[in-house]
Amino acid sequence: MSARRIAVVGAGLAGARFCQRFKELDGKAELTLYGAEARPAYNRVLLADVLTGRYAPEAITLPCGEPEVRTGNEVVGLDPVGHTLLLATGERAEYDEVVLATGANPLLPPLRGLYAHGTPLAGVHSFRTLSDCSRLAEDAVRSRRAVVIGGGVLGVSAARALAALGLSVEVVHQAPHLVERHLDEQAGAALRSALQALGVLVYPGNRARALHGEHRVTAVELANGYLLDTDLVVIACGVRPRTGLAHAAGLAVRRGVVVDDRLATSADGVYAIGDCAEHRGTVHGLAGPACEQADVLAARLSGAEPGATYAGSRPLSRLTAGPLEYAAFGEVGDDLPGTDVLRLADATRGSYKKLVLRGDRLVGGVLLGDLATVGDLTRAYERDEPLPADPLQLIVTQGAAQW
Repeated sequence: MSARRIAVVGAGLAGARFCQRFKELDGKAELTLYGAEARPAYNRVLLADVLTGRYAPEAITLPCGEPEVRTGNEVVGLDPVGHTLLLATGERAEYDEVVLATGANPLLPPLRGLYAHGTPLAGVHSFRTLSDCSRLAEDAVRSRRAVVIGGGVLGVSAARALAALGLSVEVVHQAPHLVERHLDEQAGAALRSALQALGVLVYPGNRARALHGEHRVTAVELANGYLLDTDLVVIACGVRPRTGLAHAAGLAVRRGVVVDDRLATSADGVYAIGDCAEHRGTVHGLAGPACEQADVLAARLSGAEPGATYAGSRPLSRLTAGPLEYAAFGEVGDDLPGTDVLRLADATRGSYKKLVLRGDRLVGGVLLGDLATVGDLTRAYERDEPLPADPLQLIVTQGAAQW
C-alpha cells in the first residue's frame, strides 16, 4: 500500500508552520511543500529588518520540519476530483490531501502613471517578498527621497527602514490616522509623532492619485494636486487573499477561500489556512491566527487530535521596528456599549496605553512605546480572565498622565 501523500501549496508562515507541527506530532505521510519563490520559507514580518541590514536573508528562514521542499515550483492548477496538482513546469503531482497556504498578494491602487510603456514605472516597489526587499535595497542606495503610499503596519515598517538607510521619507495615507485597522486616533497620532522624530513626514487623510516620470518615478501627485518629489516609491496599500487557484478549481471563494471549523474547503480533501483562508466571514491576515490554524490542521491530519477544530482567533497586531513598537488587540473603540476605557500617556517616554473593559474583562487594548506589560495583558485577553480590582495598576508608570 502506497504512503499517504499530503501536498502543501505555499511556503510562507502558514505552510511552514503546518509542516513543522505535523512532524512534531509524528504525522505519517509523504509531505511535500511547494513554494513559488526560489528561496526556502521565511518570515515576512522581518523583511524591514532585512532591508536595514539587521538580519541577513538567511536569518529569517522558517523551520518546516524537513518535508520534501520544492522551491521555485509554483502550483498553477488544482484538480480536486482527480486529486492532482499542475505545476508551472507542466508536471503533474498526485495527492491524497492538499493544504492551500497561498497567502496574499499586494494591492496596487489605481494610480495614473503606474505603468510606463506596459511595464511598471522604474523606482516603484511592492514590499512583500525577499526579492522585493533586494530590489528596494539596491534602489535605495541610489536614492535620496522616498514616498511610501499606505500607512498601515507594512507602510510604517518600510518608512522606518528607509529612514534608517538615510533617505528622506514621506508617508501618504488615505485614512485619518496611521494603522487605523488596529489603532485608535490617539495611538495613531502618537505613532505619527514617533515617525516624525525619525525624520519621517506623514500626510494622513491624503490620497495618492498619480505618479510622474517618463521612465522612472520623479514625483507622487496627491488628490489635492500637491506634488511630492521622490526618487523611489513603496506601495504598501494592503493585501488581497490569493484565491485564484481555488477559484479556478471551483472551490467556494468569497473574500478568501471559504473554510469551516475543520479548516476544510468545499472540496473533499482540500484545506486552507493563513492569509488565503476565510473562516466564519473573517480573513485575519495576521501571523497569530495563521499559526493557530496551522496547528489545528496539523493536529487533525497527523491523527494526534482528529477532532480538533478552529473556533476563531483573538488576534494580536504587533509592530516592533527599532524605536517604533506597539501592540493592539480586540475592540479599541471609545463608544462601545457597556465598556469603560482607561487611557494614559507618558510624554517623557513617548508612550500611549489604553484598555477597554467590559466589567472585569479585558475586551481590547493598545500599547504604544512601552510594551512591558503586553504579555500579562494579552494573556488576560486571550483567556478571558478577570482583571484585578484596580486594572490601572497594570499600565501605570511613574510620570504618566491619565485623561
